[in-house]
Amino acid sequence: MTDREPVVRRESEVEYEGVDAAAGLRKGVLVDETDGAPTFALRRFTLEAGAEVPKHTNEVEHEQYVLDGEYVVGIEGDEHEVSAGDSLLIPAGAVHWYRNEGDEQGAFLCAVPNGNDEIELVE
Repeated sequence: MTDREPVVRRESEVEYEGVDAAAGLRKGVLVDETDGAPTFALRRFTLEAGAEVPKHTNEVEHEQYVLDGEYVVGIEGDEHEVSAGDSLLIPAGAVHWYRNEGDEQGAFLCAVPNGNDEIELVE
Protein backbone atom coordinates (compact mmCIF):
# COMPACT_ATOMS: atom_id res chain seq x y z
CA MET A 1 0.00 0.00 0.00
CA THR A 2 1.10 3.55 -0.65
CA ASP A 3 -0.01 6.88 0.75
CA ARG A 4 0.30 8.53 -2.68
CA GLU A 5 -2.41 8.59 -5.30
CA PRO A 6 -1.55 7.40 -8.81
CA VAL A 7 -1.58 10.06 -11.53
CA VAL A 8 -2.56 9.64 -15.17
CA ARG A 9 -2.18 12.79 -17.23
CA ARG A 10 -3.55 12.86 -20.76
CA GLU A 11 -1.54 14.51 -23.53
CA SER A 12 -4.32 17.06 -23.99
CA GLU A 13 -3.86 18.15 -20.35
CA VAL A 14 -0.18 19.08 -20.70
CA GLU A 15 0.47 22.77 -21.22
CA TYR A 16 3.57 23.78 -23.17
CA GLU A 17 5.42 27.04 -22.71
CA GLY A 18 8.41 28.64 -24.36
CA VAL A 19 11.74 28.51 -22.60
CA ASP A 20 13.24 31.97 -22.04
CA ALA A 21 16.77 30.83 -22.87
CA ALA A 22 15.95 29.85 -26.46
CA ALA A 23 13.43 30.69 -29.15
CA GLY A 24 11.99 27.52 -30.65
CA LEU A 25 12.31 25.42 -27.48
CA ARG A 26 9.07 24.53 -25.66
CA LYS A 27 8.58 22.59 -22.41
CA GLY A 28 5.65 20.62 -21.04
CA VAL A 29 5.79 19.21 -17.51
CA LEU A 30 4.34 15.70 -17.59
CA VAL A 31 4.73 14.76 -13.91
CA ASP A 32 6.50 16.48 -11.01
CA GLU A 33 6.32 17.09 -7.27
CA THR A 34 3.00 18.92 -7.61
CA ASP A 35 1.56 15.55 -8.70
CA GLY A 36 3.06 13.79 -5.69
CA ALA A 37 6.20 12.51 -7.47
CA PRO A 38 8.71 12.49 -4.59
CA THR A 39 11.99 12.26 -6.49
CA PHE A 40 11.88 13.15 -10.20
CA ALA A 41 10.15 15.44 -12.66
CA LEU A 42 9.43 14.19 -16.17
CA ARG A 43 9.23 16.82 -18.90
CA ARG A 44 8.77 16.81 -22.68
CA PHE A 45 10.59 19.34 -24.84
CA THR A 46 10.16 20.23 -28.50
CA LEU A 47 12.93 21.85 -30.55
CA GLU A 48 11.71 23.54 -33.72
CA ALA A 49 13.55 23.11 -37.02
CA GLY A 50 16.35 25.69 -37.18
CA ALA A 51 16.24 26.39 -33.43
CA GLU A 52 19.34 26.70 -31.27
CA VAL A 53 19.67 26.59 -27.50
CA PRO A 54 22.74 28.52 -26.32
CA LYS A 55 25.48 27.05 -24.15
CA HIS A 56 24.28 26.75 -20.59
CA THR A 57 24.53 24.76 -17.38
CA ASN A 58 21.90 23.40 -15.00
CA GLU A 59 22.23 22.74 -11.30
CA VAL A 60 20.88 19.19 -11.67
CA GLU A 61 21.62 16.21 -13.89
CA HIS A 62 19.42 15.50 -16.93
CA GLU A 63 18.49 12.09 -18.30
CA GLN A 64 17.04 12.46 -21.79
CA TYR A 65 15.38 10.19 -24.34
CA VAL A 66 14.96 11.38 -27.94
CA LEU A 67 11.41 10.87 -29.20
CA ASP A 68 11.43 12.51 -32.64
CA GLY A 69 13.68 14.19 -35.15
CA GLU A 70 17.43 14.51 -35.46
CA TYR A 71 19.45 17.29 -33.87
CA VAL A 72 22.85 18.07 -32.37
CA VAL A 73 23.56 18.08 -28.64
CA GLY A 74 26.81 19.60 -27.45
CA ILE A 75 28.12 18.42 -24.09
CA GLU A 76 31.36 19.72 -22.60
CA GLY A 77 32.79 20.65 -26.02
CA ASP A 78 31.81 17.47 -27.91
CA GLU A 79 28.91 17.48 -30.38
CA HIS A 80 26.66 14.44 -30.77
CA GLU A 81 24.07 13.89 -33.51
CA VAL A 82 21.06 12.26 -31.87
CA SER A 83 17.84 10.78 -33.22
CA ALA A 84 14.75 8.93 -32.03
CA GLY A 85 15.63 6.15 -29.59
CA ASP A 86 18.90 7.70 -28.35
CA SER A 87 19.47 8.34 -24.63
CA LEU A 88 21.71 10.91 -22.95
CA LEU A 89 23.05 11.72 -19.51
CA ILE A 90 24.00 15.36 -19.01
CA PRO A 91 25.73 15.65 -15.63
CA ALA A 92 24.90 18.51 -13.25
CA GLY A 93 26.98 21.56 -14.12
CA ALA A 94 28.00 20.31 -17.59
CA VAL A 95 28.05 22.96 -20.31
CA HIS A 96 25.62 21.86 -23.02
CA TRP A 97 23.62 23.19 -25.99
CA TYR A 98 21.26 22.07 -28.75
CA ARG A 99 21.01 22.82 -32.46
CA ASN A 100 18.32 21.53 -34.83
CA GLU A 101 19.73 21.88 -38.35
CA GLY A 102 17.02 19.68 -39.86
CA ASP A 103 13.68 20.44 -41.45
CA GLU A 104 11.65 18.62 -38.78
CA GLN A 105 10.90 19.32 -35.15
CA GLY A 106 12.84 17.35 -32.57
CA ALA A 107 11.31 16.15 -29.30
CA PHE A 108 12.74 14.56 -26.18
CA LEU A 109 11.81 13.45 -22.69
CA CYS A 110 13.89 14.85 -19.86
CA ALA A 111 13.92 13.49 -16.31
CA VAL A 112 15.48 15.63 -13.57
CA PRO A 113 15.59 15.41 -9.79
CA ASN A 114 12.99 17.57 -8.09
CA GLY A 115 14.33 20.87 -6.83
CA ASN A 116 16.08 23.87 -8.32
CA ASP A 117 16.85 23.45 -12.04
CA GLU A 118 18.20 26.94 -12.57
CA ILE A 119 19.72 27.59 -16.00
CA GLU A 120 22.90 29.65 -16.24
CA LEU A 121 23.89 30.85 -19.71
CA VAL A 122 27.56 30.48 -20.65
CA GLU A 123 29.15 33.12 -22.85
